[in-house]
Amino acid sequence: MIMRIWHGYTKPENADKYEQMLKEEILPGIHRVKGYAGAYLLRRQNGKEVEFITATMWESWAAIQEFAGADQTKSVIHPKAHALLTHCDESSEHFDATWVA
Repeated sequence: MIMRIWHGYTKPENADKYEQMLKEEILPGIHRVKGYAGAYLLRRQNGKEVEFITATMWESWAAIQEFAGADQTKSVIHPKAHALLTHCDESSEHFDATWVA
């Protein structure tokens, strides 16, 4: 399993709208990609901004490439979501993931 980690930041007044859009539109849309295995959405107040971390899970690099394109590390940001962000990562980080209980 590969976890793809990405950070985005909003103004506090846009945080609820951004989170709702991620949960209801954007993240469910990724289910079309074979090899997508779900996501975690993390949120916290960070000074005068709200920080979001998305951790998406993938079964293979091929699945990530189908989602992100040839440059597998490049961020994929929906235009509607981008409009609510103050800034964000231009690339995503990838980690081999192992579940330990």
